Amino acid sequence: MKLSYASEKLKNICTDLAAAKRYFGGDPVLGNSLRIRINFLEGAGCLQDVICLPSLHFHNLRRYKRDLSGLFAIDVKSRKEPWRIILQPLDDEDKPYDPCIIEKIAGATTHIMIKEVSNHYE
Repeated sequence: MKLSYASEKLKNICTDLAAAKRYFGGDPVLGNSLRIRINFLEGAGCLQDVICLPSLHFHNLRRYKRDLSGLFAIDVKSRKEPWRIILQPLDDEDKPYDPCIIEKIAGATTHIMIKEVSNHYE
């Protein structure tokens, strides 16, 4: 799959192991887990490949304090860790789907934007 990043800083965190470890406060396990997830996303054929793997815990984000419609998340390491990777599926023109009905687009989506890597309890 083709990956885009919301910023150069985020791209560096996701693609450079040393930067990932620094981002996670020096935790090498989380840094390695992030790289493994990014490598998996790059190797996936389409978004459906990500959705069907239970260990990633692909899920829709709900609205609380901000508009999260069209955004989804996967775990960086596991459900026990608070870290997640927030994804946005993009169409053939590199624009977000509107409306974003994941059941209809998952098999055809081959481009996603990594919006952020965050601790969802903060």
